[in-house]
Amino acid sequence: MARERIVIGLNGSDDAELLIRRAARILERSDGGELVAVYVRTAGGAAGESPQVLEAQRRLINDMGGTYHTVSASDPARALLDYARKSSATHIVVGQSRRGPLDGVLAGLFAGGTVEARVVRGAGDMDVQVVSRVPPQRNAPRRRPDLGRTRVGIGFALAAALPVLLQLLLAAFEHSVATAVLVQLAGAVAVSLVGGLWPAIVGALWSSVLVNYFSAPPLGDLAISDPQDLLSLAVFAGVSVAVAGVVDRSARRSKEAARAQTEAATLGDLALGASRSEDTLDGILAEALDAFGATGAAVFSSREGKAEGSGPTSGPSGVHGADADGQFWWLVAGAGDTTGWEHGVTGLPGSTAEPVDENTRLVLFGREVPAADGRLLGAFAVHVKAQLERRQLAFSRREVLRLAEGNTMRTAILRAVSHDFRTPLAGIKLAAGGLLQPAVTYTPAEERELLETIDECSDRLDQLVGNLLDMSRITADSVRPLLGPVRWSEGVAPALRGLPGGIVRVELPANMPSVEADPVLLERVIANIVENAVKYASGSGITITGTSDGMGAATLDGYPSGELRIIDHGAGVPAGKVFEMFQPFQRLHDRPQATGLGLGLAVADGFVKAMGGTLTAEETPGGGLTMVIRLALSTGTPGARHAAGQPRQEAT
Repeated sequence: MARERIVIGLNGSDDAELLIRRAARILERSDGGELVAVYVRTAGGAAGESPQVLEAQRRLINDMGGTYHTVSASDPARALLDYARKSSATHIVVGQSRRGPLDGVLAGLFAGGTVEARVVRGAGDMDVQVVSRVPPQRNAPRRRPDLGRTRVGIGFALAAALPVLLQLLLAAFEHSVATAVLVQLAGAVAVSLVGGLWPAIVGALWSSVLVNYFSAPPLGDLAISDPQDLLSLAVFAGVSVAVAGVVDRSARRSKEAARAQTEAATLGDLALGASRSEDTLDGILAEALDAFGATGAAVFSSREGKAEGSGPTSGPSGVHGADADGQFWWLVAGAGDTTGWEHGVTGLPGSTAEPVDENTRLVLFGREVPAADGRLLGAFAVHVKAQLERRQLAFSRREVLRLAEGNTMRTAILRAVSHDFRTPLAGIKLAAGGLLQPAVTYTPAEERELLETIDECSDRLDQLVGNLLDMSRITADSVRPLLGPVRWSEGVAPALRGLPGGIVRVELPANMPSVEADPVLLERVIANIVENAVKYASGSGITITGTSDGMGAATLDGYPSGELRIIDHGAGVPAGKVFEMFQPFQRLHDRPQATGLGLGLAVADGFVKAMGGTLTAEETPGGGLTMVIRLALSTGTPGARHAAGQPRQEAT
């Protein structure tokens, strides 16, 4: 059997959930299939749609495994049928129209019936199910677009004064009843343009009285002797009301269009401003300040009955406020002046709270947003929800990456224990076992050689364990350097201790200024880099040099810096491998015979970054590799650079 494909016709109303769940139950009774929700946007319904309702519908259908689509059309029934045919639908689910009896009669006479009736007639071999909608609340009538109190007030004033002025103008010359009617009709149109429908109706009735009294025989009396005059006045009143209704509707539509254009421009600026911001949530809040003229904007998250927050949506400081009903709120992000929320975020005087979801609120401080801007505020709430989900995904991604790095670390440690650790352990075991053989007699030279083997292998094990521990500290972000003035020579000399003479040539200029560093970490950095150079560029000649002042080096965060260069003339590293060289557990060319874990340069890079410096690799002129350590010059006071604005880390 063919898979079912059910198309759900939505019009943006709140009962879309009923239609979606009804379609899901139909799909459960079949052998599987696909749900497709189609929102048909019409010119008349676009002004009243709610971005939050549409977003909730989209999320619901996506949670059920379906897809959500939007179609713009003037005829909802035809658009729904066309989409269903193109998608090879087997079922159509629509809701019953909410029109009153008179609207239903008019729709049957002039539009071919209601939307669901036309869908049923045009469905052909597709099954159609019409679902009864939830009846609307009678105490919540649809609100007409407001022309403004000032404009309506001016309209009523014109309705009272303009017919009198026009009648005075007519009194200046001989005129017929038809002329008076046409002149007053022009006045009624003018009143409707300014004040809308009701001022125009009042003006039309007032004009009818004036025409009857001053222009229709007998003059000076409200009685009408000529039936044609009575007909003229009746036509005048009817035409005036009809024209006033058309003009009123046109004026309101013009205002709706202007408001929609403003909203579209604001949303465009919102998307552009958010994309330019490093934190898009902060960008949305900053845009809300300008769009609504508020003094502050903030996003709050609540967890009822809890006094502490955790996770990506809680405030970084843990500060929270509580409403009168005991519901706690945490500040997630804010822009502008957001003071006063500690006593709760709902019901704050002079502010507006817009629900983002059941546990989140978008609050505008210093401004009560009118109902006319509710749709735009709802769009901001939808953007906020999307950015909160983006934060959650980023938080989850960091957690996954952290777990992946931990798994990589554990795998590498197991590999190290199984291979790299076994080599020095085997040397120690072999040498110690030989010395413990009672039947074997060794010469002093042989005994010394075995003891040197044990010592060398022990040092190797100590270095491997040290690099593993250092890498774990760097990965956990627990390196806390104790920074102070250190000369380059103070780190170079102990780092070269234990190396045979002549392997490394030190050519440091005299009187080099001190840099801000941790002497223990600096020694480890230099030792690891030199060891790596000796391992891969042995016999090529290794030189350590540096700059005598900060003029020839780049700055670090605006501070002059000093450089130490460790230069070798070996095979070098391809440009594409430079980044990988600083990653943990990477060996040059992945040589299996090379000793070590591939952590030396990764540990050195992590320590240099912890001290606020940089470690880079450059190609040595003539072949080879130059490692450049760059640290900020010291001012002579321990931690002075960090006290000036950088976050200082304490030693542990």
